[in-house]
Amino acid sequence: MNVTVLGVDSLGRKLARLCVQGGNEVSIHADDPAAAMDAIDAIERRLGDGTLRGTALDATTDLSTAVSNADLVVITDTREPARRFAVVEDVVDQQTVLATSQPSLSVAAVAETLTHPERVVGLRLDPGDTGVVEVVVTEETVPATLDRAGSFVEAVDATPQFVADTPGPLATRLAVTQEVEAMRLLAAGVAGVETLDSLLTAEPIGPLERADRAGLHRRLDTLEYLAREVGDRYEPPTLLADRVDAGKTGVDAGEGFYVWEQDEPARPAIEGPAFDRR
Repeated sequence: MNVTVLGVDSLGRKLARLCVQGGNEVSIHADDPAAAMDAIDAIERRLGDGTLRGTALDATTDLSTAVSNADLVVITDTREPARRFAVVEDVVDQQTVLATSQPSLSVAAVAETLTHPERVVGLRLDPGDTGVVEVVVTEETVPATLDRAGSFVEAVDATPQFVADTPGPLATRLAVTQEVEAMRLLAAGVAGVETLDSLLTAEPIGPLERADRAGLHRRLDTLEYLAREVGDRYEPPTLLADRVDAGKTGVDAGEGFYVWEQDEPARPAIEGPAFDRR
């Protein structure tokens, strides 16, 4: 499959790398030539020797050239996606699938501005690298588009999960709901950090460690966005905002809910209740 990625942010680079690893022909578009080549260099470093085959990966600043042979066009940044897709739609074949990978964008709002909204989907990569991609479906999306999008996801060695157009990713919404409850229990002195994480034995890591690994500042941004879009149940806990304000944002900062040493949780950063002997 010929895939065009419009965007050289971290998400665009990751998507392009996954596409190359899946054997796709990939073209990256960026307005800045230096940014385009930097993206190619970064992807090649991640791929290592022997992964690229012939012209499997290239970059261009010309949008028409980038999308001319595309079977799938994915926008990974948020700069005027409707306008950019309108330009793309005039160039590509009618069967070309158009996708956005930004969870903060309404797929339906983008699709309704186009002549052929039936070929628009969302592709949300799970931030936890679980091998799942949420394929966001609108009321206009037709089965043929879903088949092509699903086949693409499977070709990059991931599992497609089809979901309706709603603020997401849904995997993140489910995760942060659990994390927020753990934070509220911690703030209320019900149990300590390690106890709360240990109670969820079915998970490889507990919700507070997971929040630390994701980055507490990113979790705060996500919750503030979901609180605006979905409702008060996603209102960030004061404890989370206090941690972020103090610069204690998780593993990258060396401290969040845990004190981190060599990317592993060494001990809780917040003292639990007196009866918690963990």
